[in-house]
Amino acid sequence: QVQLVESGGGFVQAGGSLRLSCVASRNITSTRNMYWYHQAPGSRRELVATVHATGRTSYPDSVKGRFTASRDSAKNTVYLQMDDLKTEDTGVYYCNACVGGSQYWGQGTQVTVSS
Repeated sequence: QVQLVESGGGFVQAGGSLRLSCVASRNITSTRNMYWYHQAPGSRRELVATVHATGRTSYPDSVKGRFTASRDSAKNTVYLQMDDLKTEDTGVYYCNACVGGSQYWGQGTQVTVSS
């Protein structure tokens, strides 16, 4: 069993920044890929960042250059730095990991970007 807890969401104006955190209940950030997903209102969850077990990060074109994922394995934590936020970035952001063949999700953290 793994618990994931996200935090750091909030209200921000377009062009602003937020940093999200995801704390895992045990040390998986250096042995498993960790994922950040975005779910806009009325839409399905979409992958916005991957922190690979190797430490490499990858992003879809929609956020490349604006979002930066990182990890601090000593704190069992992954981060998502979001810059130059756009109104379409509004939604709930979830942390995800697959451990032992099971998918684990956090409760999500709400981000609202106003124009």
